[in-house]
Amino acid sequence: MSDRADWQPLRDELRRWGEARRKVKLWFRDDDAIEPTPALDRLLSLANRFDVPMALAIIPGPTGEALAERLARENRVTATVHGWTHQNYAPDDTKKQELGLHRPQEIVLDELHRGFDKLKALYPRQFVPLLVPPWNRIDDALLPHLAPFGYRAVSVFGLAKRAPVGLINTHIDIMRWHGVRGGLPHAEVIGRLVEELQIRFDGHDEPIGVMTHHLVHDDLAWNFVETLFEETAGHAAIEWRPVGNFVH
Repeated sequence: MSDRADWQPLRDELRRWGEARRKVKLWFRDDDAIEPTPALDRLLSLANRFDVPMALAIIPGPTGEALAERLARENRVTATVHGWTHQNYAPDDTKKQELGLHRPQEIVLDELHRGFDKLKALYPRQFVPLLVPPWNRIDDALLPHLAPFGYRAVSVFGLAKRAPVGLINTHIDIMRWHGVRGGLPHAEVIGRLVEELQIRFDGHDEPIGVMTHHLVHDDLAWNFVETLFEETAGHAAIEWRPVGNFVH
């Protein structure tokens, strides 16, 4: 267990859940995988050490057999579709987006179809029919067209809203994306996690998704992941679930 004071609000909130004999469902998503790397090995080692299931958002276009062979022996990993090439097509003065309507819709949908088929073939045992849009953004007009390709759900960021497809969202991002990149201060991330737990305690049953990006972690981010697993894995009030449990 970590003895850092920054983590005390989480311990207090989980104690409240435990005293009420209640459990909250968490799931873990890591983005931007293409090939085996030391950073990915480090993340897989942590997931194995603490028995935490992990959804890996894999970029289909550039990935191949090397990553599939590396992950074949991992029993806690599921493979999900992360766009096609993770390329931004939005204008410079707008938020980045690959899955928008900045290109003809049929081209975007064809790439999503190809991505689904490619990863399903590469990961026959580990594939989950979940689309993770790059930058957590997808134009609403594309959502009704996903089911015929085999997709059963989409994962973006924030509390789920009504949509023509299932939403299995993330809610906690440990990274600072503006200015000097790196992990956010632990106290800031813990504050957000406690807020999400309080929302669930009051009756909202959406599982809490934690999002990471192994390729850009600094020491602060790595320490957060390890401490989070230390504080929660095996806790009486926590259920770490594979994302496949939520995709129907």
